[in-house]
Amino acid sequence: MVFTELLEMAEATLGEDAVDEILDELDLENDGAYSAVGSYPCRDLFKIVGAISAKTGISGDELQRQLGHWMLKRFATGYPDFFRGKATALEMLDAIEDQVHVEVRKLYPDAELPSFATEWRSDRELLMRYQSSRPMVAFCHGLIEACLDHFGRSGEVRQSRQLEGEGHAATFLIRLDA
Repeated sequence: MVFTELLEMAEATLGEDAVDEILDELDLENDGAYSAVGSYPCRDLFKIVGAISAKTGISGDELQRQLGHWMLKRFATGYPDFFRGKATALEMLDAIEDQVHVEVRKLYPDAELPSFATEWRSDRELLMRYQSSRPMVAFCHGLIEACLDHFGRSGEVRQSRQLEGEGHAATFLIRLDA
């Protein structure tokens, strides 16, 4: 789904012809043909991000953040049940590991999902630890920012990034404004 949404976002910004040109120039395992239910090598995703970055001048991390914003809108539209019953963005973020990912694994048992551990600091502050084998910390940051927007709340998202062996990790401190 991340592949197809990245390409849709790029098409919305650059146009279909420009995206086709980008894909034609890259050596991709699937020749640039992706479906929302397929599983594809992460390196291909980053080849596409790199090519879009080169064409637009937008950094790879910023593109990932923009994709996070784009994806949250898609999740909210396509999977409204996940958002139902959540009063705040922090409640939604706290539910990712134990509710959302549980349901995703039922549908896609082979999905390689990141893990999230959360710790409530107060009713307006959540500490969220992200761990993944993929370097998508900026994407996660964008999802968090978009979640705040979705729930109509402003706040601060502070991130500290760590590399851990073969994986990528970050800790996000999300604080809602009063």
